Amino acid sequence: MMCKIINNNFINNEIFRLDFVWKAAQTKLAAPQAGQFFMIKPKQSAVFLGRPISVAKWEPNTVTFLIALRGQGTQELAIMRNGEEAELIGPLGNVWADFLSTVENGDKKPIALIGGGIGIAPLNALLYETSARRFDLYAGFRTGFKSEEEKSALLGAANQANKIVIATEDGTDGHKGRIPDFLEPEQYAAVCACGPEPMLKAVAAKCRAAAVPCFVSLEKRMACGVGACLGCAVKTVSGNRRCCADGPIFKADEVIFDE
Repeated sequence: MMCKIINNNFINNEIFRLDFVWKAAQTKLAAPQAGQFFMIKPKQSAVFLGRPISVAKWEPNTVTFLIALRGQGTQELAIMRNGEEAELIGPLGNVWADFLSTVENGDKKPIALIGGGIGIAPLNALLYETSARRFDLYAGFRTGFKSEEEKSALLGAANQANKIVIATEDGTDGHKGRIPDFLEPEQYAAVCACGPEPMLKAVAAKCRAAAVPCFVSLEKRMACGVGACLGCAVKTVSGNRRCCADGPIFKADEVIFDE
C-alpha cells in the first residue's frame, strides 16, 4: 500500500522519525499492534526490497516509526519529504500482548521493558497501547541526550511507565554502564526486551537465573518479510524459525544466542 509521509525529522545524528498517513479502516487492513513491523520502501527507490521497521506508535490515521541509519534503504527513507510516498507492507509479525497474556501475576508485579538504542521503538508502542498493566521502562544508549527534545522523542510514551531507568555506556545520562546491569528480574512478573543481540542475551540469562519469563524482539535482516524466503533464520531449541513470520518476538529461553 502506498502511503504519504506527513513528518520526517531527525531526532539525533543516527535516528529519525517518520509519520505516514495510514488508515486501516479504509483499506480493510488490521490495525497494527505493539511488536509488529512494516516492510517500507520509498516509491522511487534504488533498492529492490523494503526495510523491516517496527511500529513505534499507531493512531487511527497515522503510523509512526523510529528508524536508525544503517544502509542505503534507510538513507533513502531519511531524505524523503512530506507528501512523498512509500510502500508499506504490513502490519507483519506477532505481538507483545499475546505473550503477556500467558503471564500469571497473582502478586501484581509490574512488567519490565528493556530497550537498547532503537530497540526502544516497539516498547514505546506497547506503552501507548496498554494501560491495564504497570510497566517499568529500562532504556540503554551509547551516549546521553543532547536535549530534552531528543530525550522526549526517543522515550516517547515513557510518561506511561511506572518507573524509568536510563543507562549510557559513557555515563553522560543516567547510570554509567549497560542497561542489563541494572535489571533485577525477580522484581517483575515478566520482562520484554528489544535491542542488540548481546544485550538480549544478557537480559535472557538474568531472567533465566531468576526464573522470570522473558520475551525478546529480535532484530534481523529480512528480505520478503512474510516467511517465503527463509532469509531471516533464528536458531531455537526446536530448530530454525523465521524472524518475520514466526516472530519477531520469541520466548527468550527458546532462542539460541550466538556465542
